[in-house]
Amino acid sequence: MQAEYRQRREQLMAKIGNGTAIFRSAPMAVMHNDVEYVYRQESDFFYLTGFNEPQAVAVLAPHHSEHRFVLFVQPKDREKEVWTGYLCGVDAAKEIYGADAAYPIAELDEKLPQYLEKSDRIFYHLGRDRNFNDQVLQHYQRLLRTYPKRGTGPIAIEDTSTILHSMRLHKSPSELELMRQAAAIATEAHNHALQITAPGRYEYEIQAEIEHIFRLRGAMGPAYPSIVAAGANACVLHYIENNCQMQENDLLLIDAGCAYGYYNSDITRTFPVNGKFTPEQKILYEIVLSAQEKAIAQVQPGNPFSLVHDTAVRVLTEGLVEIGILKGEIDKLIEDEKYKPFYMHRTSHWLGLDVHDVGVYQYGDNSQILQPGQVLTVEPGLYIVPDTKPAEDQPEIDPRWVGIGIRIEDDVLVTPTGHEVLTAGVPKAVKDVER
Repeated sequence: MQAEYRQRREQLMAKIGNGTAIFRSAPMAVMHNDVEYVYRQESDFFYLTGFNEPQAVAVLAPHHSEHRFVLFVQPKDREKEVWTGYLCGVDAAKEIYGADAAYPIAELDEKLPQYLEKSDRIFYHLGRDRNFNDQVLQHYQRLLRTYPKRGTGPIAIEDTSTILHSMRLHKSPSELELMRQAAAIATEAHNHALQITAPGRYEYEIQAEIEHIFRLRGAMGPAYPSIVAAGANACVLHYIENNCQMQENDLLLIDAGCAYGYYNSDITRTFPVNGKFTPEQKILYEIVLSAQEKAIAQVQPGNPFSLVHDTAVRVLTEGLVEIGILKGEIDKLIEDEKYKPFYMHRTSHWLGLDVHDVGVYQYGDNSQILQPGQVLTVEPGLYIVPDTKPAEDQPEIDPRWVGIGIRIEDDVLVTPTGHEVLTAGVPKAVKDVER
């Protein structure tokens, strides 16, 4: 992978010209008191370096005569390593990660100016680390004050996201290999969950089985908190309590994916706990499944990203009218967003190093155009939330629909000729999910 990290840095440096780009590692996150979460590197930093330690800064200075890629890292510290694990150290940062120069992080303020004073702008994303934001801004202001004496130095700050995130949006073959592995592991876990679900079991039992497979197969763990929602719990979009007992006629909605080599999968399936849909569950399920299949069909190079959502919304709205939950002319219902009490989220998001991955969806009034190498989710749903009050011009909701929540989600790669469903191994046809 080091060759690919180097290639990414070269591509970014070609785009920033005479600028200098600065990237900060993620901080250690505290779970409670002095107990820390397992470390997870900031995605942009990892994308460019593969370096997986906190308290680090990467600098890209394509104009510098010797040091185009510089790392500032924690130095080796035997006492600290006994407690928290081995550190790469300064020397290995050059040897392993290909830095032209590496320094202890404590020397950042001293060394950074030499990589800024001949650049015409600083490329830096003002993130959540306010102290580091201030540190970068102080260097910028200091150089700006002395600009008249030198006639060189940065006269503007530009966000790295506008350049780097368009690169991350298109996945390389090695990235897709990791994403396929993440999808394969999550597929196995979902298929196992389908087989072991039964009335009387608890949501957390299914969660435990799913996440056991994630780790057993080499994943880093869940890509996000796993949602295992039985019955009306499925109407809570981000339900993560997972502590209820499953009942005879419940549906079980599972939204769970894993992270493998930092890349993520994201799958949702909904199926009957006892193996058989009720008539109402089956009707709503087939509406959602039809919406998903028709939306996936729109994942084609050259199509606008928005077409995937628009297609799903139309099929869902037509279905709600057909069963009497909505009343009116389809186009008008869509224009007035009358479907939103029952379908309140978007159909897709980008997927990659982040679960909700980076990349623009809309340029003003124009949608992002789908291109080969992009990966997106397709996840329509219907949620007949208890106590939903219909609009004045809409019918009362028949109680037989209330409390049913359904979502079906797959990870879809845009290919040169169409699309590939990376998570197709998890069944979703009625005949395949019933037992």
